[in-house]
Amino acid sequence: MGRSRRNKPLLKEVVITDVAAEGKAMCRIEDRVVFVQKAVPGDIVDVQVTKKRKNYYEGYPVHFHKYSDIRQEPLCEHFGTCGGCKWQALPYDHQLKYKQREVVNNLTRIGKVELPESETIFASAKTEFYRNKMEYTFSNNRWLTKEELDSADDFPHRNALGFHIPGMFDKIVDINKCHLQEEPSNSIRLAIRAYALENGLTFFDLKKQEGFLRTLIIRTSSTGENMLILTLFHEDKEAREALLTHIKEKFPELTSLMYVINSKGNDTITDQEIELFSGRDHIFEEMEGLKFKIGPKSFYQTNSDQAYELYKITREFADIKNHETVYDLYTGTGTIANFVAKNAKKVVGIEYVPEAIEDAKENSKLNNIDNTSFFAGDMKDVLNHDFIETHGHPDVMIVDPPRAGMHADVVETILNSTPDRIVYVSCNSATQARDTNLLDIRYRVTKIQPVDMFPHTHHVENVVLLERR
Repeated sequence: MGRSRRNKPLLKEVVITDVAAEGKAMCRIEDRVVFVQKAVPGDIVDVQVTKKRKNYYEGYPVHFHKYSDIRQEPLCEHFGTCGGCKWQALPYDHQLKYKQREVVNNLTRIGKVELPESETIFASAKTEFYRNKMEYTFSNNRWLTKEELDSADDFPHRNALGFHIPGMFDKIVDINKCHLQEEPSNSIRLAIRAYALENGLTFFDLKKQEGFLRTLIIRTSSTGENMLILTLFHEDKEAREALLTHIKEKFPELTSLMYVINSKGNDTITDQEIELFSGRDHIFEEMEGLKFKIGPKSFYQTNSDQAYELYKITREFADIKNHETVYDLYTGTGTIANFVAKNAKKVVGIEYVPEAIEDAKENSKLNNIDNTSFFAGDMKDVLNHDFIETHGHPDVMIVDPPRAGMHADVVETILNSTPDRIVYVSCNSATQARDTNLLDIRYRVTKIQPVDMFPHTHHVENVVLLERR
C-alpha cells in the first residue's frame, strides 16, 4: 500500500516554469518551490504532492489543463513508466540548453571561481540507439499499468524482462522495444522472453529469492561485435544448455555468449565467475585505429561515438608534448591513457579495480603501446610523494573520477605535485565544481566544454582545463 496522501495537497492549475536539478520540472507556489515529475516548462497541470517540506514540495501531474507549446511526443511507448529517458517530451535543443546551464550554474555557484565563457555543449549525433550496453532484469512480478488494473482482466502470468520501476526495487516494467541500443538488442531480449514463456522457465522473484532466470546484459560495439551475458539464480544444466543453444542458433552474429550462476542476494556479477558458452570471452571496440578489448566485466563508456568526441576534447585540452609525463587518474581500463599515449613521453594510469588495470595493460599490449604503466589501488593511498618520486613528476594530469568526485587527500596530492595542466573530466558537474574550488588556490579554469553523452536524460559530462597560476 502506498503512503497516505493525508496533509499532502493537490495543487490546481500549476504553471511549470523551469527545469531544476536532476531533470525535474519546477515552479513556485507562494514561498515554496514545487518539483514535478513528467512535466516540461509551459505545461499547466494539477499536481498531487507526494513529499511536503518546509521550503519545497515534490509531486506528479494528475491532470494536464494545457500542454506546453514546446512539448513533443515521446518516441517510446514505455515513457513515463520506465525509469529511463525522462526528457523524451523535451525537444533535443531544449535538453542541451538545460544541460549547459546546469554545468555553468554548478561551476559558478558551487565552484565560486573565476570562469571563462563555456564552449557550446557538444551535442550527440545520435539521440536514439546510442548505448553499447544494456542491462535487463527478469521478474515474476511485472508492473501493471493503470489501464491494466482498471480493466479487471485476468493475466496468465506476471513475468517480465525489462527495467526497474523508479523507487520500486521489486517491480519490473516489461519492455517491448527500447530505443537505446541498436539491433540485435531488442530481438535478442524478445526471443529469450518468448522462449522462457514457451518452455516454462521461471522468472526471478526478488523478494523470495527464487526462480531460474535473473538478469541479461547485452553489449554491442562500433566494430559490429556483440556480447550476451545471461545470469541464472541456480544451476539447471539441461535448461541452461537448451536456452543457450537456442540463443546461439537464433543469433549466429553473437561474438560472445556467456553465462553466470549468481545465487547472492544482489545482482552484481563483478565478484562472480563468468563462464563462456560460445564464441570468445571478449569483443573489441575501436577508436582512431586503436583496439580496446571489452570483457564481461570491463568498463567502457556506454556511448561509443560520444566517448570518441569526449576523448578528443580531453586530448586537445591536455595539449601534451612528446617530452611530458602524463598521469591518468581513475584510468579504468586505460582508454584515455592509451588514447593519449602517442603524444606523451609516458603515461601513468591509476585505478581502484585490479581487473580494470589488467584490461588496461592488455589494451596497451594489444596496440603495441610501450610507454604506459598501470597501477591498482585506492587513489588516496597510491598517489603519494613516494609514488611520484618513483614514476616521475606529472606535467599533465587527467582525472576522470566517479560521480562522487575526488577525495580531499587526492586533491591535496595533486596540489603538491604541481602539474602544469589538469584536465578534469566529470559526469557530475556539482562535485567537479567542489573540487575545482579546492584546486583554485593554485589553478585557474581556462576552458570548459560540456559533452552530451546521454540524450533524453538530464545527465551531462563536462571537461574543464585548469592551468597553474
